[in-house]
Amino acid sequence: MRNLVLTSLLLFSCLLAQAQSDRWQQRIKYQIDVNMDVTNNQFAGTEKIDYWNNSPDTLNRVFFHLYWNAFQPNSMMDVRSRELGKILVGYTKKQEEVYDWDTRVKDRINNLKPNEIGYQKVRSIKIDGRNQQLIEHETILEVRLDRPILPKSKVAIDVSFLAQVPLQIRRSGRDNAEGIRYSMSQWYPKMVEYDYQGWNANPYIAREFYGVWGDYDVNITIDKAYMLAGTGTLQNANEIGFGYEADGVKVKPAAGKTLTWKFNAQNVHDFMWAADTAYKMIKRQPTNGPLLYIVYKKVDSLEAKWQKVADTVEMTYPYIAKTFGAYPYKNYSFVQGGDGGMEYPMATLIKSASVGTALHEWMHSWYQGMLGSNESLYPWMDEGFTSYAEGRVSGYLKNDPKFWWEADYKGYFDLVKSGREEPMSTHADHYNTNYAYSRAAYAKGAVFLEQLAYIVGDKNLDKILLEYYNTWRFKHPNPNDFIRVAEKVSGIELQWYKEYFVYTTKTIDYAIGDVNLVDGKSMITIKRNGLMPMPLDVLVTYKDGTKEMHYIPMNLMYGEKPAEDDTKRIIQAEWKWTHPEYQLPITRTLTDIKEIEIDPSKRLADINRNNNKLTIPGE
Repeated sequence: MRNLVLTSLLLFSCLLAQAQSDRWQQRIKYQIDVNMDVTNNQFAGTEKIDYWNNSPDTLNRVFFHLYWNAFQPNSMMDVRSRELGKILVGYTKKQEEVYDWDTRVKDRINNLKPNEIGYQKVRSIKIDGRNQQLIEHETILEVRLDRPILPKSKVAIDVSFLAQVPLQIRRSGRDNAEGIRYSMSQWYPKMVEYDYQGWNANPYIAREFYGVWGDYDVNITIDKAYMLAGTGTLQNANEIGFGYEADGVKVKPAAGKTLTWKFNAQNVHDFMWAADTAYKMIKRQPTNGPLLYIVYKKVDSLEAKWQKVADTVEMTYPYIAKTFGAYPYKNYSFVQGGDGGMEYPMATLIKSASVGTALHEWMHSWYQGMLGSNESLYPWMDEGFTSYAEGRVSGYLKNDPKFWWEADYKGYFDLVKSGREEPMSTHADHYNTNYAYSRAAYAKGAVFLEQLAYIVGDKNLDKILLEYYNTWRFKHPNPNDFIRVAEKVSGIELQWYKEYFVYTTKTIDYAIGDVNLVDGKSMITIKRNGLMPMPLDVLVTYKDGTKEMHYIPMNLMYGEKPAEDDTKRIIQAEWKWTHPEYQLPITRTLTDIKEIEIDPSKRLADINRNNNKLTIPGE
């Protein structure tokens, strides 16, 4: 037995070593015990935390997230929501005014009663047995250390806390619109991530999350009528039942009034659970994939829709694994709850039986759950990449891989036209409007990847996605980490693409100019009206039906994408980004030309496509 334990520890150490990049990462282990009182929606809890300071820095303080303190009148989330709700962002087709509300929040927090608010009250924190000084900053708890945590050292932290589950407003809470009793996300005091940029102590205003990779042992004691689902793998399934038990096992009825659910999750950065007395479960096991739980509130009229969700996610897994990488955990749960769709490691909360939402949230397991970029700083690396992945999977299901482009490109174009665009490098909480945040993070973020395929080629993008997964999972990559993978795979320099598309709001607009003879040669003038330079595909169609794809690299690329189809391709001289016009030579006479089109694949995020095509009238 001792040899088996040593072998397991050695294997785990090797896996951790493989998971490390050149950057150091903190590490954490939680043992959380809570006892839920379902009559008053409150619970007491303790955390025993092992925290490894793998940084080269001496830490004189640490921070914890206390998310539920946001659900109190006059909190930062409350005031921010009400202030944004004053901003007029447009009109409906009926010319009704549209304001910048997050419609799920609006002014609801301001109207909460004392028994409806949320809170997390930390009673004490001890480090290596010594009480520490606590300073609460609403949703951030600052811990002033009596002794610093030295580099390359480990400490034991004991936390005692009380919490009240808020009325469900945003992501977490109780008694949501569908009647789910508890959606338990952001429910425990969670250590703030310390990384190469320092502490990421972001107050809970509205947006995304970031956490320390670690292991969780979570014990939840609750009324035995409740069924639970969420992050992790249930360790005492044969005692609990509710469909989790192994085939053929007969579960003995619980003797008392409560059950203790014991979950374990390894190498995750958060833990979510949900509970209801009317939950029902569907199980699915994809080929070479994880055990899938679809957990929902039993409503006869919706049964077929939940079955469709279960069938779809099972069917799509082989394509997902092939395209984006294998899912490494034992199981994944789609759990009805929350206020729409919200992703967590090994599980998601989804409001209803929407296949599209289920696919989107599952793909978050790759870009939020496994890659774990800092969503506050780089929300587009999660939401945008996930939206792209959802589109790819949906296209696979519809046997139409391009069907989804239009919505994401339109979302980005509408943002540009609105005049409210901000750089994608804007902190998620600090966008001036909810509108600008959502269009940048989701739509423009998805366009970032599809347009990258235009720059490097579809096949190269597929290689990039897998290499990114293999290189950076469990390592919190940043935008430059992704771009470096793309450069190494494609052989094309891409820093310019990141700098223009992420850190500025400069736009792309190319146009076909004059078509005439220059020094006896047929010449097409192409104009760069926008401030962002790009390589160009220019398709020339002749009256005899033949076609030529003229490929114009941009000089900062120092490379060329491979041909993407069988159309005759002519590689032209590079276009210097400083030059507003380009002369494209054509070997045939002007009278032979039927049509000229910039970007026939429509992957270029050109904000004015009306000037991209010229058709020459026939004689």
